[in-house]
Amino acid sequence: MALIVKKALERETLRRGVELLSEELDHRYRMVVGRSAPLNRALETAKKAAASKSTVLLLGESGTGKEIFARAIHNWSDRKDQPFIAINCVGLSRELLESELFGHEKGAFTGALNLKKGKMELGHGGTVFLDEIGDISTELQTKLLRFLQEREFERVGGTKPINVDIRIIAATNRDLDSLIQQGRFREDLYYRLNVVLITLPPLRERKEDIPILANYFLRRFAVETKKSFTGMTQETLEKLIAYDWPGNVRELANVIESAVVLGQGPMLTASDLPAKSFSVAPARVRDAFSYHQAIESYRRELILKVLAQTHGSRAAAAQVLGIQRTYLSRLIKTLRIG
Repeated sequence: MALIVKKALERETLRRGVELLSEELDHRYRMVVGRSAPLNRALETAKKAAASKSTVLLLGESGTGKEIFARAIHNWSDRKDQPFIAINCVGLSRELLESELFGHEKGAFTGALNLKKGKMELGHGGTVFLDEIGDISTELQTKLLRFLQEREFERVGGTKPINVDIRIIAATNRDLDSLIQQGRFREDLYYRLNVVLITLPPLRERKEDIPILANYFLRRFAVETKKSFTGMTQETLEKLIAYDWPGNVRELANVIESAVVLGQGPMLTASDLPAKSFSVAPARVRDAFSYHQAIESYRRELILKVLAQTHGSRAAAAQVLGIQRTYLSRLIKTLRIG
């Protein structure tokens, strides 16, 4: 670990991460940051997939960056100037998701006062990203399979076939093989989706990328909050590298953002890291969703406490927190603080 930290510090001091600067200038990479072998293998496959029109299936734990990879594939392809439309399949009823994907005709159901084009139609010429594909109903799986086979569909309540040219990229953190065995996912749909398979490595399997990612997020959030951070201490990096990151890159981003908001700089120290993040009970530490909830709860509590101290004044609260008022307003909206 000490060798990893030493090399990371030297690299950041000398070059401040050439890849990160390139990433900031080239939106195609978005947050695909790192140089580890597992990440590079996934990136190489993604670049090859971009040169084709084949359907892509992305597998990976929550927070590993599946949508970011999907956007990268789209932007590396000849469809880059056409729409990229993402839809999360979790939490939507079959009827609502079907309408979102394929649209509906006027009068198709109660409340359908106007014709609505779905994501498939709006994405013509581009890419549609179906996140958490393992959560869609078996009925909708059948309609999606037909679309993948024939490249046409009907809107809900319609009878006229609509032909579109789109590329499908699907993603899930579920075990599709297990769902197939349970009869909850169609095997023929799985094979239609699994033309190019890309497995995204969890952060704990590419720990050499943690210093690069951490410094990237440090600079990003320092700019957003208009704070002057020049780097992070070796103790901070050691603590970040030692942690298993069950929430993966998303969790790391949340931790660094919280530390930047609370820290004073110019160096990010271990004491700036949210204590809750590294004291989660072992039974919960592997639960990425629970961890994400804990971080959101922590940030809400902090902002609510400061707002109470400043009698609801956002300007004063932003000053106490050391961030811009516009950034505080964005956090309040994101965290749904009334």
